[in-house]
Amino acid sequence: MRSKSVVIFDLDGTLTDPREGITRSYQYALAAFGIHEALDGLTQFIGPPLRAVFSEHYGFSPADTERATAKFREYLFETGLFENTVYPGIPELLQALRDRDKTLALATNKVLTCTVRILEHFRLSRYFSFVSGDDMDGTLTKGGKREIIRIALDGVGCTDKSSAVMVGDRKHDVIGARENGLESIGVLYGYGSRRELTDAGAAVLAETVTELANILKG
Repeated sequence: MRSKSVVIFDLDGTLTDPREGITRSYQYALAAFGIHEALDGLTQFIGPPLRAVFSEHYGFSPADTERATAKFREYLFETGLFENTVYPGIPELLQALRDRDKTLALATNKVLTCTVRILEHFRLSRYFSFVSGDDMDGTLTKGGKREIIRIALDGVGCTDKSSAVMVGDRKHDVIGARENGLESIGVLYGYGSRRELTDAGAAVLAETVTELANILKG
């Protein structure tokens, strides 16, 4: 992969490890419906659109999906946001890319207001020229991650798709990148498997943050 001037990052499982906060938020929401899940069984839902998890995996009706989403956010916005850690080496990677005059953007399925709070809390917001996230009613993620990534591209004024790359840990990142005409890098230290990312069409895989840094620095 040749060097890219625009790098778009996913958040959960790529820059930060949200395992505790996300799984506890799902656990809290599902318990309101009498469904009691172990935290380890909920890690598979880190990354996909929130409403799709409730409707497709648990078979919730549209009304129950909205109620479950509200319960999830009730926990997440108060507590779960900060049950989260930045992967070691990420701040250094972001700074190194900025020092090389790369334009950095963020594209996440997480609600934008929540995303901004996380970035500010962990002092990561300063690295990004534009942040793209979902709205509260889930409109932007109904078709996957394509629209979220498109907004990020527009936000940084990128018209040459060959100059940009998407970095993420789940198939939704890779598929959304492909739908926007972008190459993608799949990271294996997050929550997607090698097979998931390869089958989705990731151009390159990175085992570690150090390996990702070497790829992005060209």
